[in-house]
Amino acid sequence: MTLRWEAFLEEVQERGEYDTPQEAERAARVVLALLGAHLVGDVRAELAARLPETMALILLNPLPAAEPLSPERFVRATAAWIEGATETTGLWDIGAVLSTVADAAGDDLTGRVLLQLPPGYDLLFGRPTAGTRP
Repeated sequence: MTLRWEAFLEEVQERGEYDTPQEAERAARVVLALLGAHLVGDVRAELAARLPETMALILLNPLPAAEPLSPERFVRATAAWIEGATETTGLWDIGAVLSTVADAAGDDLTGRVLLQLPPGYDLLFGRPTAGTRP
C-alpha cells in the first residue's frame, strides 16, 4: 500500500522531532535522492511504489552515483546537502527518513533494499541485523 504524502511527512516529522513539515520534507528529499542513486531495478521501483508520488519521483530520478557510498559517506553526503547540518544531525535526518521508508516497505522489501547497499546500512534503516554492532 502506498503511503499518503501527509502521513509520510507526519511520520518523518515525528521521528525527526522537526518543528515543521518543511524540515521533514527537506530531509526526506535529500535522503531519498541519495538512496535512489544506490538502488536499481525492481527493488527501486517496488520501493517507489510504496512512497508518496513526489518522494517516489525523487527516488526514481536521482543523479547516478559514481560509486556506492559507505554508510559513513552517506551520512557525510546527507549533511553536506542540508544547509546547516552536521554529521550528527545528518544521521538523525537519515534515521527519521529511512526508518519511515522501512516501515512503508515492510521487512521483505527492506531486506532486498539492504542487499543492494554496502554493509552497515541496516543501522541507518533502524533494522540492525544479527551480528551488527551499533
